[in-house]
Amino acid sequence: MLTSRLAVALLFAVLAQASTVAYAQQMFKSSPRLPRFATSKTSKVQESGYTYKTKYFAQTLDHFNFCVEDMHFQQRYLVNDDHFRPGGPVFFYTGNEGDIAWFCNNTGFMWDIADEFGAMLLFAEHRYYGESLPFGKDSYKDAVHLGFLSSEQALADFATLIDFVKKDMPEVKNSVFIAFGGSYGGMLSAWFRMKYPASIQGAIAASAPILAFPGMADAEEFYKITTRDFFEAGGSECTQSIRKSWDVIIDAGQTASGRQFLEQAFRLCKPLDEVYKLSWWLSAAWVNLAMVDYPYPANFLEDLPGWPIKKVCAPLHDSSVTGHQLIVNIAEAARQYFNYTGKSECLDINMQATGNLGDSGWDFQACTEMAMPLSMDGVHDMWQPYEFDFEAFAKGCKDQWGVTTRKTWVQSSYGAKNLDGVSNIVFSNGRLDPWSGYGVLNTTNPSLVTVMIKDGAHHLDLRKANLLDPKSVLDARAVHRENIAKWIEQYAKRMQN
Repeated sequence: MLTSRLAVALLFAVLAQASTVAYAQQMFKSSPRLPRFATSKTSKVQESGYTYKTKYFAQTLDHFNFCVEDMHFQQRYLVNDDHFRPGGPVFFYTGNEGDIAWFCNNTGFMWDIADEFGAMLLFAEHRYYGESLPFGKDSYKDAVHLGFLSSEQALADFATLIDFVKKDMPEVKNSVFIAFGGSYGGMLSAWFRMKYPASIQGAIAASAPILAFPGMADAEEFYKITTRDFFEAGGSECTQSIRKSWDVIIDAGQTASGRQFLEQAFRLCKPLDEVYKLSWWLSAAWVNLAMVDYPYPANFLEDLPGWPIKKVCAPLHDSSVTGHQLIVNIAEAARQYFNYTGKSECLDINMQATGNLGDSGWDFQACTEMAMPLSMDGVHDMWQPYEFDFEAFAKGCKDQWGVTTRKTWVQSSYGAKNLDGVSNIVFSNGRLDPWSGYGVLNTTNPSLVTVMIKDGAHHLDLRKANLLDPKSVLDARAVHRENIAKWIEQYAKRMQN
């Protein structure tokens, strides 16, 4: 899931590193966790009502360097064949920047339609996330160890894994594989179809902001959409209160007594040493709320009620309030997000909503190939003005990781807006999702399908069916089913010829 960490300023420490193949070989051989040639093993696991087998594959460390081609790591993947029928498809989830079990348990749509299509489900973990750590506990040690982390390597992992599965499981040797993914996983599912069309017949790319890169879209769209969500759910009073709060909070944080008041108002677990940490923490909360503004209670990031923005905006109904009272109101609004259940005695601003996402890994990816410019103007959004400065961003990345940010690499690698040669992808986006401003919303290519979910937040269409689902998401899932059936039919005809 692409969280708001992409939007905040980079506060990097200096960790300059030099990367060489020889050093990589040496440190890989010394890894205590991973044998040079990994083996597959199976175990039964059940979480959130879903039962699956956990397997491991001896994945190639570097698909694009013949000097290290004999080096492998354990890539985890999850399999469920409860509904598989001979000749049925394999629904293949392209793993995100986090623990694959978390995404498996939050992608109920695949489970909902497995019996309908007689499908096997396979969830592939992205390298460097979850348990798929090439260098074990040292995988995040520095840029040298992280140097094999990229979307290109991950896509090659997926293609290689599919080839292995077809040999390891004869029952799917001739099955059609169809990719699914949400957020960064959705980007990968779309790019997988573009780069490896022989591996998959089609892709459901939900909330996939593949146009979020420099020069491809309005950098302010993300925060405009977030603000619109708060305005529509809580009115201008809510957005005006949040817009006013930044200066009030920062001013209070300039003195010891002001910081003490902030600590008490927000019921912080630790003393507040830097007020900007609090402001960025709040910014992340408002953004995450827009992404998970689902119509029913959910716990994707936090335990939240249905339509949570409405709950958060309730304490912010009076935009005339200022000073300490405004801080108190903002703190109450924040607790509606961070502590809706009331189970937490205090709030920790050093912790994000979930521990299932790999922040360090994604920060590295953002610093190498995934730089997504996001800006605020303070007029059309409820934030203080901030203009993304690529040169400053790149310098921070150089200071932190010792790497050079490739500003246009994604555009060159995946074709930017040129989708004329692409086929069999459904791009779905939720109107409430801030990332929808960077999704594929229309196309002249008849082989591509775009869906806008009027009442949908971040990849709502990939979640498990719920009685409170709005009609717009039901319609989107119908489009998914229609295209999946079409792709299966296309594959069957090709296999007959």
